[in-house]
Amino acid sequence: MAAPNEISCKNLLRLIGLPDAPVIVDICTDDDFAEDPYLIPGSVKHPHTDLDGLIARLDGRSVIVSCQKGLKLSQGLMSRLRARGVDAQYLSGGMYGWRDEPDAPRIPFAALPKTNLWVTRHRPKIDRIACPWLIRRFVDPAARILFVAPSDVDGVAERFDAIPFDVPGAHWGHRDETCSFDTMLAEFGLSSPALDTMATVIRAADTNRHDLAPQAAGLLALSVGLSRQYRDDLAQLDAALPLYDALYRWARDGQDEGHDSAGAT
Repeated sequence: MAAPNEISCKNLLRLIGLPDAPVIVDICTDDDFAEDPYLIPGSVKHPHTDLDGLIARLDGRSVIVSCQKGLKLSQGLMSRLRARGVDAQYLSGGMYGWRDEPDAPRIPFAALPKTNLWVTRHRPKIDRIACPWLIRRFVDPAARILFVAPSDVDGVAERFDAIPFDVPGAHWGHRDETCSFDTMLAEFGLSSPALDTMATVIRAADTNRHDLAPQAAGLLALSVGLSRQYRDDLAQLDAALPLYDALYRWARDGQDEGHDSAGAT
């Protein structure tokens, strides 16, 4: 029987990538983390000794605490947080359990950028919306996105220590016949059936190969419509993120559902 305030790896996996997912905090000791330097997607590292700093960082949001094995460290901090009025749970099995959970992606710590500022070309359509969605939902919820003129991306990246993406020659860009979304999945180790399905649809829409996925035509139509609806790129991004939330949920557990209104009253 599950202990009070415990969440299983399987149940946490259902929350990863959703817009209302709780904060996930990795409190593995330095020695434990050095043995297996990976993070749960979207999680942050924080020392278990800094309770006040963590509470301030959470800013009223619910939290799931994870240590190496889900024992004394995470259960102790979870209890301390709850005593301070924080909605906290601990991850049963910890990072060892997450490592053994089927289809549970893990991000190599070395792959994480040292900044949360990203920059790309203005007037986004597909890839330049899909990539920020992936970053915010699976890598860094606090990531900030800058949209600038194509000729200024490199200069802005250099002067503001930002990461350029989806521009020619960028590390985080197209490779061969894949798009920038594919590159980010590969670099961050984010492979799951749902994300892989999304990647196919996004690649098909972004590279005009609708034969790869019939959903590509719909994604293109909605993306072009959003770009015509909004003059401000950040407003367009905010409006489009729920579109990718919906695409993710369809890819994760809605692909078998169809709709036929013939004969409906």
